[in-house]
Amino acid sequence: MHEQSPTPFDRLIALIIGNFSAPRGGRRILVALLYGCVCHAIFAVAVIAMIVVMYTGMTASFGRVPTPPWSWAANLLLVLQFPLGHSFLLSKTGRRIISFFAKNAHAATLQTTIFATLASVQLSLLFLFWTPSGIVWWVAEGEMKWVLTALYACSWALLMKASYDAGAEVQSGALGWMSLLQKIKPNYPDMPTTGLFAIIRQPIYLSFALTLWTVPVWTPDQLVLSTILTAYCLLAPMFKERRFQARFGAEFEHYRTKTPYMLPRIRGINRD
Repeated sequence: MHEQSPTPFDRLIALIIGNFSAPRGGRRILVALLYGCVCHAIFAVAVIAMIVVMYTGMTASFGRVPTPPWSWAANLLLVLQFPLGHSFLLSKTGRRIISFFAKNAHAATLQTTIFATLASVQLSLLFLFWTPSGIVWWVAEGEMKWVLTALYACSWALLMKASYDAGAEVQSGALGWMSLLQKIKPNYPDMPTTGLFAIIRQPIYLSFALTLWTVPVWTPDQLVLSTILTAYCLLAPMFKERRFQARFGAEFEHYRTKTPYMLPRIRGINRD
């Protein structure tokens, strides 16, 4: 009889509880805690910056690059460095570069923690150092503001749920440093097929795209950001699925044929 895989909750709780019975090793534990604290602190900064700055239509960032065309160039570099850098770090070369941020003995174990840290740094740079254009096209008021605020909050809730379904320990970077703390090999979750992943194959990218288009303030800045990152959300999963195809083979192919790419089926119609 096929053994049922642990749920995302069971996996996460088991990993957390394991920290309290970690084997001795003061230096190893100190390194693990240091990487964990840095990772989660920058992760929190990135998430808060994204939520707040996008809600204002990219008008609340701290960038102060001189007037155009320099500010346009700086903003374009900021918005492109995330999708390009993020995709690069997922490549074989990128993974080798990630290993430079830890000693050889810990590099493989800390890979998810370092990746999450670098991704958070990229997002922090983008949202904290964007130079606002000063142009505001439209600001929602009254009931419309509350409707869009609710949709924005729901989009973020969907993103958090999708990240949880994919494996919160991987998405947050906790898997790496907690595995090092416990002196165990990282136990990566199986290919996600439950929760939101039972409805569509790419709920994380869809949810992130929704956060870009449900803001109550619209500016040229927000439009540029939304357009470029939405294109990334549509294209990047294709490369991700190639990796899944190579790793999981027939299992992924079966999942792909029965689960739409990004839009749920409606009345039996496959919109993949």
